[in-house]
Amino acid sequence: MSRAEADVATGTEAGAGAPAAGAGPAAEAPGTPEGSGTPTASRTARALWSLGLFRGELRIVFRRWRTAALLGVLAAIPVLVGIAVKFQTRGDRQGAGDGPAFIADVTNNGLFLVFTSLAVTLPFFLPMAVGVVAGDSVAGEANAGTLRYLLVAPAGRTRLLLTKYATVLVFCGVATLVVALAALATGAALFPFGDVTLISGQTVSLGDGLLRALAIAGVVAVSLVGIAALGLFVSTLTDSAIAAMATTVGVLLTVQILGAVPQLHAVQPYLFPHYWMSFADLLRAPVIGGAIARNAGLQALYAAVCVSAAWARLTTRDVTA
Repeated sequence: MSRAEADVATGTEAGAGAPAAGAGPAAEAPGTPEGSGTPTASRTARALWSLGLFRGELRIVFRRWRTAALLGVLAAIPVLVGIAVKFQTRGDRQGAGDGPAFIADVTNNGLFLVFTSLAVTLPFFLPMAVGVVAGDSVAGEANAGTLRYLLVAPAGRTRLLLTKYATVLVFCGVATLVVALAALATGAALFPFGDVTLISGQTVSLGDGLLRALAIAGVVAVSLVGIAALGLFVSTLTDSAIAAMATTVGVLLTVQILGAVPQLHAVQPYLFPHYWMSFADLLRAPVIGGAIARNAGLQALYAAVCVSAAWARLTTRDVTA
């Protein structure tokens, strides 16, 4: 990130009256515009700083070519899956039951391509993309030499860390939505749409099916909260963005392997990917929410632990970059 981008990230672009990069501790302490001595004014100024910082982080992350490439790959996966199913089942639907969950139903209803695509991308592609963005969040600043400059702003280390995590969470939602929308468009173009037959046997209207698809996308986005927090923590441990990204993806692969070893069944419920496929319960009537709730609780636990560890690391770290 360039020095100009750092100005955007700290909110100076919005005219919040930020101190100069060379300002000393006296400029850091108040963190409020001149003449705002009341507590209410101070809180308002801090809120403006936080908003400016968050908006700046969003602009920086989503303007990077790496982010565009990741979202492009995620959008291409449903298209490739839809085309593959279309060609495989043309004239002969033998083998339509092979492959990932829900793929046998795609030819009857294109809406099932949304469920199939999320089932395909959730084990690796979506968390990998989130791991790349999260791993780059703090380590990328240190590698570019802008982390110390960002900390000069009145936002402070805690607010900077929380803003970066919030930005990664936004990316989780956007990435999931990209997969879902690409699958919905591809499904509509290649397959018929109509009433949805749930995996429990009941048939619901297309509108109900679309609402369930939206809910499933939300559950999938929540499933990425844990890996986002883990990537943020790893990012505070090193000044190398590449090392942070690689470590986060490596941990993801390791945990996925551990989750597939039958002898480790006692610890698997505590691994963050264990309940990822619980979104399938939304395709039942009535909806079974036990596994979905356990997934949300597990992701919240990982988020609390990893973000706390990241905060402890960043607030005690001697930042020289």
